[in-house]
Amino acid sequence: MESKVSRNLGWRLAITCFVIFMAFVYLVPSLSGNLPEWWSDFLPKNKIHLGLDLQGGMHLTLGVEVSKAVESHLERIVEDLKQDLRKNRIRYVELKRHGIDEIDCILMRREDLQRTEDMIQSDYPDFKILTRSDSDTGVMVRCILRSKARHRIEKMAVEQALETIRNRIDMFGVNEPDIRPQGKNRILIQLPGLKDPERAKALIGKTAMLEFKLVDEDHSVEDALKGNIPVGDEILYQVMIDPQTGITRRIPYLLKKRASLTGEYITDARVQIDSRFNTPYVSMSFNRRGAKIFERITAQNIKKRLAIVLDNKVISAPVIQDRIAGGRAQITGRYSMQEAKDLALVLRAGALPAPVKILEERTVGPSLGKDSIQQGFKSMLVGGVIVVLFMAVYYGISGLIADLALFLNIVFIMAGLAFFGATLTLPGIAGVILTIGMAVDANVLIFERIREELRQGKTTRAAIDTGYGKAFITILDANVTTLIAALVLFQFGTGPVKGFAVTLSIGILASMFTAIYITRIVFDYLYVVRGIKKISI
Repeated sequence: MESKVSRNLGWRLAITCFVIFMAFVYLVPSLSGNLPEWWSDFLPKNKIHLGLDLQGGMHLTLGVEVSKAVESHLERIVEDLKQDLRKNRIRYVELKRHGIDEIDCILMRREDLQRTEDMIQSDYPDFKILTRSDSDTGVMVRCILRSKARHRIEKMAVEQALETIRNRIDMFGVNEPDIRPQGKNRILIQLPGLKDPERAKALIGKTAMLEFKLVDEDHSVEDALKGNIPVGDEILYQVMIDPQTGITRRIPYLLKKRASLTGEYITDARVQIDSRFNTPYVSMSFNRRGAKIFERITAQNIKKRLAIVLDNKVISAPVIQDRIAGGRAQITGRYSMQEAKDLALVLRAGALPAPVKILEERTVGPSLGKDSIQQGFKSMLVGGVIVVLFMAVYYGISGLIADLALFLNIVFIMAGLAFFGATLTLPGIAGVILTIGMAVDANVLIFERIREELRQGKTTRAAIDTGYGKAFITILDANVTTLIAALVLFQFGTGPVKGFAVTLSIGILASMFTAIYITRIVFDYLYVVRGIKKISI
């Protein structure tokens, strides 16, 4: 029987040594800042990430202007309605958005009224026809956006903004950002370890609506500036800054209001260097449909100017010299390398469906995080020392075995954080401290059960077997219920609560492994293999 235990002990010891070795391997990148080059080629290089409350960073609350998303949706519907009316040979005097949720259509002929209503009810179910009246110039049909459709558009705007901001932050390179919706039209963002908050705010809040609009060269810009803007046109400006004098000039352009092409068709955007002037520019690639549209636009408007508009500002307005095939375009301007990179980044991540504004901004300094780390680890150290001394005094050698398991438990928790790429927060440190108490609690149950068996006159070996066997079910029940609670906290909790749940979950698994498996190996070696007759407990 003892030889069988010895053989099993060898396998169990080998497994334990392997787990301990791998734990230290995963901890090395967090403990050492200078790793050899060969380390990252073969061994893990992930470090334990510190949360916003420990290493500092930025906390932002953004408000999504969902009303702008509804307005943009109605503007697109207006353009679609114009095409449908022309297709059905229905003549109209005026078709425009009215307010935030209405579209007014003035028909030239009353006999077209029923056909128009039937078309709207069939093709645009999100609208209801509320008003029909005779105006001075024709028959007016007023379409009202249904409240259910409006709520859906607003919800989609928040979801799209959330995904777009997440893509931008991922490209920005922040480790472990916390981005989630808050309420109906707010987004909460936490960026731990951020070193350039102003640049981050500029990237997050940039709408990045890219449009290609034809320049109206048939009408005078001067007349338009006096108020005589042709129907279907608008005035936008190009801002030019003289690098020598610093004087800013605003150059007006009379553009077609309807965009010929938008940035939604962009598949890639990268920074390139102009070999002639050694200046950066942004090279864009369109998808298949965007490439066909761009080729058609350039083929039909040779020798005309096509303005590139970003967030209602003209970037440039080059002359189309020839048909452009292949689905590629360039945005040139007096950009610095950083500005060009940021522009390419937001174009790749996509445009925000609606503008966002910063409602709340907090910056956590690294000194506060350093103090939190010191206080957290001090509390963990004090609590750990008290527990270690208590176990050693009260349980003797058995208490020292439990202390060994406790040390390994902390090592496994930290290695687990590095393995899963989790973030250590201040509540997470509280979770580690709680796990220390739970780990010792398991050993206390085992030791008290062994004491009870010894008082009944059983041998040391029998008392150990029975003590571990009977205490195992109790320990398992207690830890499983706590683990379920931790998983629920992780699933539904916010950032700090998640940090607590992560360390608690890893700590529960580590404590069961150390308190039940590793300590049993030590007891089997001392009192079964070595044959020690008296147990110190």
